[in-house]
Amino acid sequence: MIGAGSWGTALALQFARSGREVRLWGRDRAQLEAMTRDGVNSRYLPGVDFPSHLVVATDLEQCLNGVRDMLIAVPSHGLRETLTAVSPWLSAASRVSWATKGFELHTGMLPHQVAADVLGGERPMAVLSGPTFAEEVGAGLPTALTIAANDPELAQDLAVALSGDNFRAYTSDDMIGVEVGGAVKNVLAIGAGMSDGLGFGANTRIALITRGLVEMTRLGVAVGARKETFMGLAGMGDLVLTCTDNLSRNRRMGLALAGGQTVDEAQREIRQVVEGVMAAEAVKEVADEMQIEMPICRQVYRILYQGVSPRDAVGALMRRELKSEHDGE
Repeated sequence: MIGAGSWGTALALQFARSGREVRLWGRDRAQLEAMTRDGVNSRYLPGVDFPSHLVVATDLEQCLNGVRDMLIAVPSHGLRETLTAVSPWLSAASRVSWATKGFELHTGMLPHQVAADVLGGERPMAVLSGPTFAEEVGAGLPTALTIAANDPELAQDLAVALSGDNFRAYTSDDMIGVEVGGAVKNVLAIGAGMSDGLGFGANTRIALITRGLVEMTRLGVAVGARKETFMGLAGMGDLVLTCTDNLSRNRRMGLALAGGQTVDEAQREIRQVVEGVMAAEAVKEVADEMQIEMPICRQVYRILYQGVSPRDAVGALMRRELKSEHDGE
């Protein structure tokens, strides 16, 4: 497991609880030494003791030596750098997976495209995504997610390795759909947080989620995903979770912006990467390039990067030309 933040640690815990030998590595050596000493990730998942099958590795080569399966859990802007760092220790038999969400900024690449660019496209690869909060996985609460892979054996192996009494993994071959869902839902969750923070109520929230799902699906289908993927865990499931619960960092960012904080002030208060901020720019760039209409995501971008007030952004959405609900735009 590469990445010792909250999500990487939670996944490492889940694999270990299922009886797998797991090595966990992160970039912060002092944090790794503290986890080795204390047997817990006090920074991100306090109070959750490590099982005996989970070993913290302070050296990357030590972590990857002899390992067939590697899972990366880093923010999207760090994926390429991480893949480049691990590549010298990968063998021909190595299989690479990630729980990273978001388009790469300025290239518009999805994670599987970044991985193919760095490692080559023939290697078995998979993405994990779905309605999951690290804190709840760490606590062992019932959870389900989707594993999409370019190799059915890898998808099944990961599903078996993760699944247990309180965890269920479903498999898919639609990597594009799963990755697009993971990217766009973070942008929409910032919008949902702003809506609730402004006191707009349940009607507005559900309209934003429903129309946001349309935007997510529209973009996904345009880049090669299957429409039905967005009706599942990695689409609608993750979107609803992230938009409605305050464990979501993206939703909390929206709430903070509605309360008058700046992006930087909110980021400092949240103290973890808020993926939706960078995702808003990347999604806007991809949508512009492909001429895909995504009005909600565009307004979130305008708030984050162009200084538009949340109330003015909502007004711009409400004044749009009336059209059929099932209009292509």
